[in-house]
Amino acid sequence: MAPWLGLLFIWLHPAAATKMKIVEEPNTFGLNNPFLSQTNKLQPRVEPSAVSGPSHLFRLAGRCFNFVESSYKYEFCPFHNITQHEQSFRWNAYSGILGIWHEWEIENNTFSGMWMREGDSCGNKNRQTKVNLVCGRSNKLAKVSEPSTCIYSATFETPLVCHPHSLLVYPTLAESLQLKWDEVEQLLYDELITQQGYKKLLRGIFQEAGYLKSSNDEKKEEKEKETESKGFDLLEKCNVAHSDLTKEVKRLQEILDKHNISYETNASSRQEANPVGIITLAIKVEDKDHLRGDTGDRDDP
Repeated sequence: MAPWLGLLFIWLHPAAATKMKIVEEPNTFGLNNPFLSQTNKLQPRVEPSAVSGPSHLFRLAGRCFNFVESSYKYEFCPFHNITQHEQSFRWNAYSGILGIWHEWEIENNTFSGMWMREGDSCGNKNRQTKVNLVCGRSNKLAKVSEPSTCIYSATFETPLVCHPHSLLVYPTLAESLQLKWDEVEQLLYDELITQQGYKKLLRGIFQEAGYLKSSNDEKKEEKEKETESKGFDLLEKCNVAHSDLTKEVKRLQEILDKHNISYETNASSRQEANPVGIITLAIKVEDKDHLRGDTGDRDDP
């Protein structure tokens, strides 16, 4: 049927036109539709963090870059969020937030990527994406993958990071924080702090600058690591702990002497790594006078 015949049919039979069902545009294509209800648009869980980091990257704020792979369209808006839209006309085509600008990834005191966290719910956690910054001829979102469930990895190419010093952290800091960093470097040089303490102090500087965020989970994980490693970030703390341990050993020795309980010190353990030594108890079973506590009822043979 020619198009003009169809129009003529509708004009002659207006009732037929009222029966035609108008299918709403899929949410994938309606997110930027000014006539779409605001309640149907993506709703972020939290507000993005403040713009921070190298100042020459600030020009990316307010811009968005698209990447289409298979049936999905990804949109990355630096310092804002990253989203995923299913390019399908299905009535329930998926559109969601893969992460909201949260903090920087810093490796070897260099900005290496942007963490987008607190995205849409995914089971008992939220989606998050690490956007890696690499040198490129133009600004573009080049790749998106999902290496683990609900944790995405994206690659953003830009000529703004091609200079070897373009992502150094130190030059971006305020003068007061640079002085703090200098002091930390001096402490490390003078061997007054360990590598663990050095990293911890630098992380504090990065957090003060707004480059890193601290969360309860991170604090808990850090505490568990410290407990497992049983390390000391400051030599002063190590010396205090050694002094306390020596006093405790002496107190235990006095208790054993008071109750006439024999013991011997393992001399081989008196090494630099363990100067306190290990006390080995040698309690004789036949010395019943030194036994304490109820041995329990028993039937004599």
